[in-house]
Amino acid sequence: MGHDKAVAGMFSRIARFYDLLNHALSLGLDIRWRSALAETALEKASTEGRGTTALDLAAGTLDVSLALRRRHPDALVLALDFCPAMLERGRRKLTREEFRILSVAADAKALPVGDSVADCVAMAFGIRNILPREAAYAEMLRVLKPGGRACILEFGSGRERVWGGIYNFYLNAVLPRIGRLVSRDATAYDYLARTVREFPTASRLEAELCRAGFIRVWHKKLTSGIVCLHVAEKARSGEKAFAVAQER
Repeated sequence: MGHDKAVAGMFSRIARFYDLLNHALSLGLDIRWRSALAETALEKASTEGRGTTALDLAAGTLDVSLALRRRHPDALVLALDFCPAMLERGRRKLTREEFRILSVAADAKALPVGDSVADCVAMAFGIRNILPREAAYAEMLRVLKPGGRACILEFGSGRERVWGGIYNFYLNAVLPRIGRLVSRDATAYDYLARTVREFPTASRLEAELCRAGFIRVWHKKLTSGIVCLHVAEKARSGEKAFAVAQER
């Protein structure tokens, strides 16, 4: 089985436990992290009219899509994920007022969206699951309008010690056991811990975004670096590509 099918199958198995475990295992901090992602992604969007389009990639159960709509109620949000079961769980959260969230099963490496249509692209805890990452970066760059912003929320590298190693112990020993107990999936939360351990540092991820062609690339650590919010912009016409590549 290929990587994409294996990951999609894993998320299908744990879809009904996904939100519960996200909130419980992060002590509710995941809500704050997603809110910060939505605020940063739409920071430059106009607050007037209905012309803002936001893409939520690896949208899962639509928590980021809902955060984007809370930040900008008139925005059109396209939620895309390659696991239909996750999107189906998310659709149950939508009310009639949230008709401007459209969810579609799609691969972040081959988006069914035209060129230069999105004001921003947001992704939370999804880039770890995509191989190769460069294919997703290329699609983000393609669909963004000039001057548009890509924001990626992801766990920091598990190679870096946080809180004197307490977080690392929690990640490697405690989190997988709780995940297995609740979801009854023997592999899903072992997979989570392993991919966090193996994930690049923030500076390496910035370098990847720079090589992909983004400009003004920077990151901000949240909760002592347990997660990082990465920001990169698409150059406007005539604008030279460069990277700020700094922590804020």
